[in-house]
Amino acid sequence: MKEDPEALVAAANEARRFAHAPYSGFRVGCAVVDEGGNMYRGCNVENAAYPEGICAEANAIGTMIASGGKRIAAIAAVGGRDEIEPCSPCGGCRQRILEFADQHTRVFMIGPDGEIQAHTIGDLLPTSFRL
Repeated sequence: MKEDPEALVAAANEARRFAHAPYSGFRVGCAVVDEGGNMYRGCNVENAAYPEGICAEANAIGTMIASGGKRIAAIAAVGGRDEIEPCSPCGGCRQRILEFADQHTRVFMIGPDGEIQAHTIGDLLPTSFRL
């Protein structure tokens, strides 16, 4: 399963069900596929000490790394209060994705009409940097 947008979005939506978002009410789920076709999920986990929360993308990427994955082949993120609504990775998560991807890695999300949109991380973070 290298890059199946529907399966990735469905897995991200499943992870979203487990989000801990008592403060914002905005639940986010993420699914990452690594270079070997393994899938990892994550959800946002808010904390009363606001900046200490964890984004769904960071959670999924951390799970990938902890499980031995090295590179992101594709990633999907979905979010919303009640139903899924348009949502894209924050700036910090865009940089996190790029850390384990290349400029052409595809990021899937839901657009304004409920359709799956595909962007490259290079499109989402055009003036990125690497150390």
